[in-house]
Amino acid sequence: MMYDQNRAQQPADRTRGPAERRTPGPEPLLPTDEQDKIVQSLRHALNTFADTPREALEEAESAYDEATAQLVIALAERRRLLRAGWQDRDPEAQSDGLRLALRQYREITQRLLHI
Repeated sequence: MMYDQNRAQQPADRTRGPAERRTPGPEPLLPTDEQDKIVQSLRHALNTFADTPREALEEAESAYDEATAQLVIALAERRRLLRAGWQDRDPEAQSDGLRLALRQYREITQRLLHI
């Protein structure tokens, strides 16, 4: 991919046109701010390893623990929302909704299996 000077000079909050929009991918499992905090903590651990290896490892372990805890919370919430969308509906009248829920279960399960 080549550097695009025109795009680099555009303000970050500029709305993209239809040709510039990326196809939407799966929704992130964790909110961006949570991801950023965990990544920052992990980077700090990596950057301080040479001076304080044991403390750096403890910080990396803490980042791992935070990531897994946040992931469990996010997955439980995703499951709750999915289940609420189909559990009390009439299967005959809502087959499209059920099909969508099945696709969402498949997508999240496949993402988990590829971690």
